[in-house]
Amino acid sequence: MVNNKEIYTSLPKGCDPTLRIVPMPTDTNHAGDVFGGWIMSQVDIAGSILAIRRTGGRVATVAVNSFVFKHPVFIGDLVSFYTEITKIGRTSITIDVAVYAQRGPREGNKEICIKVTEAVLTYVAVDEKRRSRMVPQE
Repeated sequence: MVNNKEIYTSLPKGCDPTLRIVPMPTDTNHAGDVFGGWIMSQVDIAGSILAIRRTGGRVATVAVNSFVFKHPVFIGDLVSFYTEITKIGRTSITIDVAVYAQRGPREGNKEICIKVTEAVLTYVAVDEKRRSRMVPQE
């Protein structure tokens, strides 16, 4: 059994989340947990926001290199998505996405923060005809 105090963390210091959202009841499965697919789509959105900013235009998701669900997300959690570029290729860009859930305060509990998901995605920069294009190397 995991000691919950071992999983509690804080949000990354010195950076802002790329995306922040609160899941709603329609985002849950029959057991009341937020769908993994909902989290995956939000991760893809967050990653694409950074990729679009860095490449200066349209991108397409070409790979989900890794995806780890560490803990469940619940209705009412404030879910924050932090992104970081890990690799820039000729036409592609690889983004790490770290997802944190802030729970509470619930029933008088102190607010807690848990890292719930980690993912790595690769995007390719595309032009208006959806053909790959060069990523500016800055």
